[in-house]
Amino acid sequence: MKEIILYDIPGKTQEGKAWSCNTWNARFALNLKGLKYKTEWVEYPDIEALCKQLGAPASGLKSDGVTPHYTLPVIQDPNTGKVIADSSAVAKYLDATYSTSGPRLFPDGTGVLQSAFSDAFVSACFWVLYPVVILATCKHLNPRSYEYFRRTREETMGKLEEVVPEGTEKGETKWKELEEGMTKVAKWFEAGGDKPFVGGDLPIYADIQVAGMLIWAKNVLGKDSKEWGRISAMNGGRWGEFLKDWEQWSQIM
Repeated sequence: MKEIILYDIPGKTQEGKAWSCNTWNARFALNLKGLKYKTEWVEYPDIEALCKQLGAPASGLKSDGVTPHYTLPVIQDPNTGKVIADSSAVAKYLDATYSTSGPRLFPDGTGVLQSAFSDAFVSACFWVLYPVVILATCKHLNPRSYEYFRRTREETMGKLEEVVPEGTEKGETKWKELEEGMTKVAKWFEAGGDKPFVGGDLPIYADIQVAGMLIWAKNVLGKDSKEWGRISAMNGGRWGEFLKDWEQWSQIM
């Protein structure tokens, strides 16, 4: 089997080089399936040209509602000639194409429930965390990506330093919202009894989404930061322990 190519955005530190939650979702899927792959690193300003060159579809539209918006992850599979964009599409492709490798990420009959989980999780947690870590994410990037990321985000969000100012009432409100969201998700997990994952003993794609968000926060905030410590300690330390369970699937090829 030839190596699948995963296109990812590099961070500026070696330890946190792979940081993006969306590309981690694809990487976790590849690692869970036990497939051979390699990572090609792409800076933000080069993503659109790469996607057009590969024939990868746009993930949506830019804020003007007209211009196509190209994002990563993208995988290129030389074994089939396929190019797949979007992490959930990658997971579904791997399930369909390599059905005998590793666990199924979308087991039969779970598609509707996983879609509902995704919508609820993104609303309760991801979009609450996003403004909290947006500045740290920007600072985590190499110079070309840093400039691109700051410019494009500030077009819609304003100055990044003012989105969630540290030590302010606005900042604490966001942290409270995040803890409320993570508590909601913790209750979903508790409904599964003593099983570690939404999927039971093995992860499914819903679990990947949670792990992807957590590893993003850990890598851009810093594993020893008080902010990551705050997140990992939520719900009695559940989320720090949950991410430790993913170390066996966290290799970067």
